[in-house]
Amino acid sequence: MPLYDFQTIAATKAFLHHFGRRPIWTSRAPGRLEILGNHTDYNEGVVLSAAINFGTFFAVAKRDDATVRLTAGDIDETVEFPVSAPEASATSTWSNYVRGVVAGLNAVRPLTCGADAMLLGNIPLGAGLSSSAALEMCACLAFAELAGITLGKVEMAKIGQAAEHKYAGVKCGLLDQLSSVCGVEGCLVWSDFRSLEVETVGISPDTCFLLCNTHAKHALVDGAYNERREACERGAAYFASVLPHKVTALRDVTLAELEAHRAGLDDVTARRCAHPIGEDERVLAGVDLLRKGDVEGFGALMFASHDSSRHNFENSCPELDTLVDTAHNIPGVLGARLSGGGFGGSVIALVRTRDVEAAAAAFRNAYEKTYGVPCDTRVIQCSAGATLV
Repeated sequence: MPLYDFQTIAATKAFLHHFGRRPIWTSRAPGRLEILGNHTDYNEGVVLSAAINFGTFFAVAKRDDATVRLTAGDIDETVEFPVSAPEASATSTWSNYVRGVVAGLNAVRPLTCGADAMLLGNIPLGAGLSSSAALEMCACLAFAELAGITLGKVEMAKIGQAAEHKYAGVKCGLLDQLSSVCGVEGCLVWSDFRSLEVETVGISPDTCFLLCNTHAKHALVDGAYNERREACERGAAYFASVLPHKVTALRDVTLAELEAHRAGLDDVTARRCAHPIGEDERVLAGVDLLRKGDVEGFGALMFASHDSSRHNFENSCPELDTLVDTAHNIPGVLGARLSGGGFGGSVIALVRTRDVEAAAAAFRNAYEKTYGVPCDTRVIQCSAGATLV
């Protein structure tokens, strides 16, 4: 029986045990890995990502009143809020992602029916795999089905993004949500965040991705993420004033143009801008390399991406740098970089499949030598996107 089938059964049993009845709908949504294209989504750029074989399940059943009773099965905590007017919680912050989704659905069509709901997942927290987007997407699917609302994938992604902005206080782009709903088994997802076009890109079956979770703490909500986004916006406004062509986002600026006009920016803003501009160029080059079967060249771009994260965007940390530095010397490892917002979490490495077990052991040993405990390692499979099950 596939792993997702076991998890569906577990979510159904947990719902039955807690609420005394079976759910009407159960949905699942995967976490995501950002393979290449760091912090480009909100700069209207391009990204290569993958939906993964770890996710969140969301079970719902209608209530006779207008109350949502929401339980986090992993921590056995329950909150209640009115379906028509959900407000952010200052204490049970995990529930804000669902509250924000319910608010977004209300904007499409006012919800009149309450619900019992339970979430249960297996995404490693703090690993940079976007458990929040997975929760938003499976909650959106389940509540929409319960209310008879039909949504497109981009509409769902935007509802999840708005939940992050308004209810969690993180000005994220659409990468996490769009990856979670648009995943295709065995493929990477190429997303253009200006046109919102999505394509799939194959990758050699002789390679796989290895996730190395440092358990280093994220610091996204404390302002570090938002500060960098604001620097990108300042940079885009500057380039719009000095370049002869139209600039609405850093997507419209090349590295050559950045260097030519760098003197007009302070050093920090220039380096912040250099990261997503360079990432856009690396993603386009990477898609071309993958289509040619050049996985070594693609791996080199992953290393270059992390180097830019470390020095330009400064969203890496010593734990992540240790793993990427180690990756250069492990046989069979073709490339490695941080994945996600940064400031902690995980490194993703592209590895020859035949070498993955030895590579995983080498990463764990190197990390333990430096920090006293091994990092967690998991082989990641590219998964299908969010769905009702």
